[in-house]
Amino acid sequence: MLVKAFLLGDDHHMALTQRDREILDFERTWWDSPAPKDVQILERFELSATRYQQLLTTLLEDEEAMAYDPLVVRRLQRQRERRRRARFESPVVEDTK
Repeated sequence: MLVKAFLLGDDHHMALTQRDREILDFERTWWDSPAPKDVQILERFELSATRYQQLLTTLLEDEEAMAYDPLVVRRLQRQRERRRRARFESPVVEDTK
């Protein structure tokens, strides 16, 4: 459940919730802790790493997230794009047996 709140106004845009901002803040600093990222996610957000990643992926396409922390959002978008390229551009190894 992506925690979003509707703001009623002329433009009817979505606003980041506190949890959305906390996720972006966490992405800025998670490596400062000696605990593995998935453990930190479970303790801090009470989410599985998979669900957290789903929420984060949605946030990376959100204009409000970009406005809130453009450096983190752009960094994560670049990382995601590099992983996609590596996955789709890697040669397929066929079993010749």
